[in-house]
Amino acid sequence: MDTVQSESPSSNISITITSSSSLCTTPPRSDNSHVSPSVVQERLPTSFYLRLAMKVSRARWFIFLRRVFHYQNGSRSDLGSNPFNSSTWMMSELIALFIQLTVITFTLAISKDEKPIWPVRLWITGYDVGCLLSLMLLYGRFRQLDHDHGDIEQQHRGTEDNRSSHLMNRCRTSLELFFAIWFVIGNVWVFDSRFGSFNHAPKLHVLCVSLLAWNALCYSFPFLLFMFLCCIVPLASSLLGYNMNMGSSDRGASDDEISSLPSWKYKRIDDNASAPATDDPQCCICLGKYKDKDEVRELPCSHKFHLKCVDQWLRIISCCPLCKQDLPR
Repeated sequence: MDTVQSESPSSNISITITSSSSLCTTPPRSDNSHVSPSVVQERLPTSFYLRLAMKVSRARWFIFLRRVFHYQNGSRSDLGSNPFNSSTWMMSELIALFIQLTVITFTLAISKDEKPIWPVRLWITGYDVGCLLSLMLLYGRFRQLDHDHGDIEQQHRGTEDNRSSHLMNRCRTSLELFFAIWFVIGNVWVFDSRFGSFNHAPKLHVLCVSLLAWNALCYSFPFLLFMFLCCIVPLASSLLGYNMNMGSSDRGASDDEISSLPSWKYKRIDDNASAPATDDPQCCICLGKYKDKDEVRELPCSHKFHLKCVDQWLRIISCCPLCKQDLPR
C-alpha cells in the first residue's frame, strides 16, 4: 500500500492519498450464468399455455364457434353459408333429440305411480311432442341440404325450393315459439314454492329440472358465445401475446386443393337488372372492384374474391379471410 502525504505551505491541512493494487471489484457476469429455478418455473407454464392457445385456435369447434358468431352478428352482405345447416351440427342436434326422447320415454314408463300436484306429466308429454316435431323438421332440413348439393340443373329450379324453404323456416320459428312458451310454463309448474312437487313426484321433478336446465343453457348460448369470443379470447391473446383469431390453420392449402374450388370470369350486371344480394361488389382482400372478365373464385363458405388474391392468401392460410372457415381437407 502506497501513501502520499502533502501539506500546504499556507495551512495546516494535510491530504493523504492511499492507493491499492488489490481493489475489491465485482467480477463480470458470465454468459453461462445459472438461471434460478423460479424463472424456469415461470417460463414453463407460459409456454404450456401458449401451446394450448395455439391448439385451441386451430381446433374445429373453435373455428365453428367463430363462424356462428360471425353469422349471427356480421353484416348481411358477407354472412356466407349458415353454420347451423352443416352436417356436423345436424348430427349433434340428432343426438341431442334422440337422448331427450329416450330419457323422457324411460322416465314416463317408470313413474306411472307418481302423482304430481301440477300437471307435470302433461308438460313432459308436450315437450316430447315438440322433440318429435323437431326431429321431423331436422329430417326436412337434411333433405334440403342434400338437395342443394345435387345437380346444378336442379338448383336452378328455385320456385319450389324457395317455397319449401320458406315453409320450413316458418315451421321452425313456430316451434321455437312453442318451446319458449313451454319453457315459461314449466318453470311456473316445477318451481312453485307453495307445493312440494319433489316429494309427490321425485322422478318427474328431476326430469323437468333437467329439461329446463338444458333449455336454459340453449337460450343462453348467444350470451356465452359473446363472453367467450369477445372477452375471454381477447384477454388470453393479450396475456400470451398470441392472436388466437389468426391461428386457424397449421399450413396453407396445396395447389390441388385450391384448384378444386369453383372459379369463373366475372360479368357485370346491368343497373336495371336486380343483382343477387350475395354478390360482393369488391374483393375484400385487395379492396378492388370487380371488372368484366376478372377471374373470381368462390370458397365453400360462399364468399367470393379475386382468383389471384385468394389463391395467394390460401397458400399462406387455408381459411376464408372473412369468416375463417377452413377449406375441406
